[in-house]
Amino acid sequence: MLLFLYALIVAASTALLIFAGGMVTSTQSGLSVPDWPNTYGWFMWTFPLDKMVGGIFYEHTHRLIASTVGFLILVLAVWMWRAEPRAWVRRLGYIALGAVVTQGVLGGITVLWYLPDPISIAHASLAEIVFCLTATIALVESPAWKRRYRGAPVDDTVLRRVAATTTAFIYLQIVIGATMRHTDAGLAIPDFPYAFGHVLPPHWDPKIAIHFAHRVGALVVTCFILATTGHVLYHQRSRRELVWPSIVLLCLLPLQITLGALTVLTGKHYIINSLHVVTGASVLVTSLILTLRTFRVRFADQIGSTYAPARVGPPEGGPHVSKGEGGAHVSKGAGGPRASEART
Repeated sequence: MLLFLYALIVAASTALLIFAGGMVTSTQSGLSVPDWPNTYGWFMWTFPLDKMVGGIFYEHTHRLIASTVGFLILVLAVWMWRAEPRAWVRRLGYIALGAVVTQGVLGGITVLWYLPDPISIAHASLAEIVFCLTATIALVESPAWKRRYRGAPVDDTVLRRVAATTTAFIYLQIVIGATMRHTDAGLAIPDFPYAFGHVLPPHWDPKIAIHFAHRVGALVVTCFILATTGHVLYHQRSRRELVWPSIVLLCLLPLQITLGALTVLTGKHYIINSLHVVTGASVLVTSLILTLRTFRVRFADQIGSTYAPARVGPPEGGPHVSKGEGGAHVSKGAGGPRASEART
């Protein structure tokens, strides 16, 4: 349980890091601190607070949060190595650690190479993967995941495919958004919901194309989210582990669209723009959690033996019906019938 709670803290800190990164980009503070890993020659954690002014405040705060998140993920990986019996879950911890180290290196290269677009986009895109990894670890460490929620795991092939496709398209949309942000195309189309007063832009250039692709992507993602949540609420409405993330998605979706519109209409206000970034990450992680829960049935063989409680033996003398993963088994005796079900 402690490992689960700690994993939740790590995932939340990663979301905070994404917001801080969005603030750096939104305030154009990426080169306010021109050296790395030091800050104007100071060791990062000894930099004077009274010198954290203007863009330095946003960039240096981002570095402090990033180093803290990196340390938290290091502790998480070591803790899982020592305490986690599932090899595949331990590997998630190692991958998360490698991803956050790579993320830090990309951030440093971004500064030292003066914000090259490909590196900046990769830095932003990898941040989303780190968030997904920490959220996945928190999910699979949760007591509900280990006991396979209530009843048998959901085995819905259509839902698995639709949910996985939705998550993939959300990530692609975030990458397009990062490309738009780092190529300074956020206001290439200055009005909303129209484009220069038209449904389609009357003229095109690379920045307008990127911006418009992001808008089209938002429409595609909206359709997939509605398809996924609609399937859950119609076919799986008795399964709370699927209904709750679906409801969260339906709440985050209009919020994200509104923040995107306000980002344009306010001329990329730095707080609204950063909230748009972190809300998009929240949409991605929520969709990922829903997707992983639809795939929970596929994990039965890997962890069922580790966490399945012992079967309750039959009373002396009566038939006993037990249900497990392999079906029903009846043993006969002299007494009356009794049925028990082993929960997994």
